Amino acid sequence: MNEIVSRYCPRIEFDSYEDFYANYRCEVPDNFNFAYDVVDEWAALRPEKTALRYTDDSGRMLTFTFADMKRLSGQAANALRDLGVKKGDVVMLILKQRPEVWVLMCALMKIGAICIPGTYQLTAKDLEYRCTIAEVKLLVACDDADLLRNIAAAAPRCACLKHVAIVGEVPPAYIDMRAAIEKAQGQFRRVATETRDPMLIYFSSGTTGMPKMVLHNHSLPLGHIVTAKYWHCVEDGAVHLTQTDSGWAKFAWGKIYGQWICGAAVGVYDTEKFIPRGMLEAIQRLRPATFCAPATVFRYLIKEDLSGYDFSFIRHTSVAGEPLSPEVYHKLKELTGLEIREGFGQSETSVLAAVFKWLPVKPGSMGKPAPLFGLALLDENGDICDDGIVGNLSITRAGKNMYELAAADRAAAGAPVTGPSDFPGLFRGYWKDQGITGDCWNGGTYQTGDMAWRDDEGYFWFVGRNDDVIKCSGYRIGPFEVESALMEHPSVLECAVTAVPDPLRGQVVKATIVLARGFTASEELKRELQNHVKRVTAPYKYPRIVDFAPDLPKTTSGKIQRNIIRKKDCDALYHQ
Repeated sequence: MNEIVSRYCPRIEFDSYEDFYANYRCEVPDNFNFAYDVVDEWAALRPEKTALRYTDDSGRMLTFTFADMKRLSGQAANALRDLGVKKGDVVMLILKQRPEVWVLMCALMKIGAICIPGTYQLTAKDLEYRCTIAEVKLLVACDDADLLRNIAAAAPRCACLKHVAIVGEVPPAYIDMRAAIEKAQGQFRRVATETRDPMLIYFSSGTTGMPKMVLHNHSLPLGHIVTAKYWHCVEDGAVHLTQTDSGWAKFAWGKIYGQWICGAAVGVYDTEKFIPRGMLEAIQRLRPATFCAPATVFRYLIKEDLSGYDFSFIRHTSVAGEPLSPEVYHKLKELTGLEIREGFGQSETSVLAAVFKWLPVKPGSMGKPAPLFGLALLDENGDICDDGIVGNLSITRAGKNMYELAAADRAAAGAPVTGPSDFPGLFRGYWKDQGITGDCWNGGTYQTGDMAWRDDEGYFWFVGRNDDVIKCSGYRIGPFEVESALMEHPSVLECAVTAVPDPLRGQVVKATIVLARGFTASEELKRELQNHVKRVTAPYKYPRIVDFAPDLPKTTSGKIQRNIIRKKDCDALYHQ
């Protein structure tokens, strides 16, 4: 029995999905802190146990034990404290997959500070917005040249930002984070924290405003036990590889919390640019027993010659971030023998539904609901949908009474009732925006905004967002951000950004543009607008398709009807 998981889950093994769904429980202490209670505990129990196996594009290999992680995170916590970081302060990390990501995330938990992970593709405008609204005190970044230029442009406009520290080649006037960690003391006395304290914020793109701040507390790691043990099926002592940048919530899902609680070693491929052959070579070096990636990765991998690669060491494969087409599922299984199991969730949650290990795979389905949440499909009146009817995926045990409901279930089952009035794996709201929080988290029910239907065997099937967020190659792109960037160009009178289905990326960004007077549609202007968006916001958000139109479809109140544009594009693709 796993020494750590069994401290929080009274029962670990289950005979069937039905047994798992009915009887899985997670008991949350009042003062749980992942860095102390998992990382440092593994260091005490099994100091030589592997925590990280790292490789990069050069083929370099590094291994870190839990004893290493305890020592380094203690040093980092002291280094951060020397920089003035204290409990409750906000620190942004933009570190790709450098080992310092894990070290500093644990150090921030030890201090009780709040971590905001970010992608290296953020522009100066993105950085200024995030640092200002979140009141970021310290920014720690890798030495990516474009990122450093954007930081230099944004930092002077961020009033709360006290320091910028760099991992790698350090420009003048910035702090050398590696040197600061190396010279700091390794011993760090435990800071008193509560499970309810804020721990982590992800910026999530929306359609009616700038990105929202998704706030998680210290219970989030315990929520990811289900993600890691019962969907990823990680193994104690074996390598698990989830391929994602540290700036995305998929990192929390697959590269730290549940994996380390379950005793797996986290596999790390720190690549500067995704190249399918590089990914395949990294898999051969890391030899993961379990592997998870966005659907886009699998779509590119099956186009490579896989005959010379060994996949026999991979015992379980999973996918999340966007739906995987049945065609890709069948082709990968044909080429490698690997069977991909889908999972579904959000930046706001741990895994909500998945093809858990007991379930037969139905290609294209997200599987069945995870325990604890009470996942349901609701219609516009809040009533549960019949099988086959599309509804809003909703958590029916959200709200303030959510943990009490779970506690009542345990009491009815004769199990001990322990833990705070909190719920592991679910966000605590959108930080500094009670209005938006109330809109989606209403009356004890959290409506995810994702639409799906359920078949007669209880499997859920994803349909799409009920808003306009675009999922391109695993990235979530808010149309408002792209539209705001386009509107800065003098040629744009108005525009609407929508998604167009794409066989490789899932979806791509399309901009429908009404030109200002004096401008004429042309291929040259199209390229100019695409490059403009790449400069103004993160490059992955640029519109791959640009369509010039005389006007945009609108409601009588003047709101743009993006659904009409999407339907027209889908009809055109269908009739091709």
